[in-house]
Amino acid sequence: TGASSGDYIDNDLAQANAISWRAPYQGGKILRDQINRQEVEYVDMHLSHVAQTVEAGFFGKVDVAVVEATHITSDGRVYLSASIGASPTWLACADKVIIELNHCHSPRLSEMADIFIMPPPPIRSPINVHNPLTKIGFPYAHVDPKKVVGIVENDEPDQVVAFSQEDETSRKIADNVIEFLLNEKLAGRIPSEFFPLQAGVGNTANAVLAGLGRHPDIPPFYMYSEVFQDSMMDLIDTGKLLGASATSLTIVPEKLKQIGENMDFYNRKIVLRPQEISNHPGIIRRLGVVAMNTALEIDIYGNVNSSHVMGTHVMNGVGGSGEFARNSHLSIFMTPSIAKGGKISSVVPMVPHVDNNEHSVQVVVTEQGLADLRGLGPLERAEKIINTCAHPAYRPYLKDYVAQGHKNGH
Repeated sequence: TGASSGDYIDNDLAQANAISWRAPYQGGKILRDQINRQEVEYVDMHLSHVAQTVEAGFFGKVDVAVVEATHITSDGRVYLSASIGASPTWLACADKVIIELNHCHSPRLSEMADIFIMPPPPIRSPINVHNPLTKIGFPYAHVDPKKVVGIVENDEPDQVVAFSQEDETSRKIADNVIEFLLNEKLAGRIPSEFFPLQAGVGNTANAVLAGLGRHPDIPPFYMYSEVFQDSMMDLIDTGKLLGASATSLTIVPEKLKQIGENMDFYNRKIVLRPQEISNHPGIIRRLGVVAMNTALEIDIYGNVNSSHVMGTHVMNGVGGSGEFARNSHLSIFMTPSIAKGGKISSVVPMVPHVDNNEHSVQVVVTEQGLADLRGLGPLERAEKIINTCAHPAYRPYLKDYVAQGHKNGH
């Protein structure tokens, strides 16, 4: 298990046929092919559900956990590295633990960590996070020292690949999102200090963040998100991003090294939490997060498929998009209007796999335009999405579908 664990975990293990079951998200091509050939069982989950599911014993006993850290003490304090994820849960639940001490990471990364473990239901107090940078926990996780059966030393950077450069399509999508947010601010529906933002992983989300950073009318803002990406570091350096909360630093090795060498600056700007907290519905709702996630395709009613190509072949997984979309103040989904050089429309009559349904999706965006779906009934949504988001080459087909298939009924 893991989230975006990288090639040197997912693909190396898959190549050795060492994985039989995987959750809650994956990003390796070799592993993806094995999953789609039904050689590996894959459970696609909302990230904030993982810890409670494991602690409750639904997946059975955890035999061994391998957890990366920068330091471990004799009394069991484990100072994690560039990712918190669900590592505190594995340390608590596993019968045996192997700690990988990675000396490539700065030991000061723990200054960003805020590790808070929720007690099991039904008795839980409110989570007192009232600002993206609020800290309520400890800079370390804990393990029973008797369970640690090995410590392996390493000196290897994370294998994070930089996103490709912005293209014309992603820039147009970014422009449409920025124009919408500025209009919302002008209408008084976004306060002058702005709402915290969340952005999914990928080139389109990266382009949107870069565009927000460049625009003079977008005020400095905070982020309450799942991963801390390259573009977010650039925004912190320019002062546009006031601070960010995430569960991992998913940035290229050069930028990770830059953080370690300038920790007195970055440790006041970045907080890393367990994914159960970074993706917690109550905090997302309380802070009024504006969620911006990417889709593989959307249908004319606002349903979103973000995980399965043609409805059957998994790409990476739903990740945290559902938790942010369902609980955000504004839920935005972005996708180019066409794929495969125009052979496929990304706006379809009905998505073959639904990750986020029409009740959770408020705004859809392509390079063609933006459709604000708030307050619209099904046929109104269909008309809006077709006329503003679909590629002109596919609009007649979509309009014909509406005319033929929806003469009666809601």
